[in-house]
Amino acid sequence: MTPPEQQAIRIKRLFRKTRFGIFVLFGAIVFATSTLSIRTVSSQLQEEYESNSANIAKNIADSSVDILLNRNLATLQSLIDQFIEIQSIRYIYITSDTGEILTHTFVPGVPDVIREGDPHATEPIERSLPGMGDFVEVGSPILAGQAGTVHVGMDLDLVRLKIQRATGQQIALICIILIVGVLGSIWFVKLAVTPLEELLSYVVGLARRDPGGMTDARVLARDDEIGEMARLMLHAVKGETTPGAD
Repeated sequence: MTPPEQQAIRIKRLFRKTRFGIFVLFGAIVFATSTLSIRTVSSQLQEEYESNSANIAKNIADSSVDILLNRNLATLQSLIDQFIEIQSIRYIYITSDTGEILTHTFVPGVPDVIREGDPHATEPIERSLPGMGDFVEVGSPILAGQAGTVHVGMDLDLVRLKIQRATGQQIALICIILIVGVLGSIWFVKLAVTPLEELLSYVVGLARRDPGGMTDARVLARDDEIGEMARLMLHAVKGETTPGAD
């Protein structure tokens, strides 16, 4: 292996830590951005679905006052059956002021977890129903709770699926940026390595007193730091070889 080739290998080793540092930096940015994106999208989507479910429960509560006063449970059942067709809403049930379940959309019957829960709860509650999945349940009181409470269950599995899709697209974009950034950084490092390799090759020529290497016009013509260093070294070598320089 010739000295210029050995110098080129040394330069590549010199920038090895730089390339590794760039890769680690971009990786840390992708990890931090992905984590923040997942948390933000997850919380925003869940809050949005909970808000929509709460609005639906309130609409049902407002619409069912007269129906409950007339004890028309068939009409009440028809009312909640219309809302159950909304995406992400998996179940609805209405309890009386005494906690009795007046009507519901469960098939074939009301799960024991629901029967054992607080019939007057209105705050979001996470429930896991056997054979059905995981849900967030919100409630809305009817006539301030004097006529009962409407409970709406939102499917968490569907929310998680939408979160995965939304975050997956963002992570894919971030990964593309990572790959492009790393490849771009490698290319920029190569741009920095090439003139250094030329300078080292030129220095080797000076050390050998190679006339062709000492007058390498490509290096000497550069108007940057590499060219300045090459001209300075050439001047120093010529000074050493000139009789009476001392």
